[in-house]
Amino acid sequence: MTIDTVPYPHDLTDGVVRLRAYRDDDAEALAEAVRESVSTAGAWLSWARADYDTATAQDWIRLCKQAWLLGDGFEMVIVDAHTDRFLGGMGVNQRHREHRFANLGYWVRESAQGRGIVTRAGKLALRWAFEVAGMSRMEIVAAHNNVPSRRAAERIGGRFEGMLRNRLVINDKAMDAAMYSVIPADL
Repeated sequence: MTIDTVPYPHDLTDGVVRLRAYRDDDAEALAEAVRESVSTAGAWLSWARADYDTATAQDWIRLCKQAWLLGDGFEMVIVDAHTDRFLGGMGVNQRHREHRFANLGYWVRESAQGRGIVTRAGKLALRWAFEVAGMSRMEIVAAHNNVPSRRAAERIGGRFEGMLRNRLVINDKAMDAAMYSVIPADL
């Protein structure tokens, strides 16, 4: 059975990080985190630029809400479970309804990198994707030379399936990407 309407996550936490749907008042914190992370995330995410402003963040949040309501994708904010500080983003997106798989995408602000946040948030997101959103497979696609993202995919539980030629276009350049997958039995 394919679930089209998926409820927003509540109490999706491991005590260190928490995942929740975007709220309108996240725009300023999102813009700040993106601008802070241009030298790291910007190498892999073409939208992570120094001119990312609150209006751009507001547009993104509107798109996220629309995609959620349509059941096309489920973008979440990673926050500190104790302070609610904006740490990054985690998305269950590019949903394929017929075959019940989606992409797991993630990024963490520069000042919070290297602390296992993606691993923690990714495990929460995977469990949510399988148990609530009805996915039977999650895919993680990372640029072949994005070592931090590839390591995170492995720590989350992703199994390397192969190198896909010209799978990603980053800053107008086609590049090969590593494909990882996670299925419910992997958890």
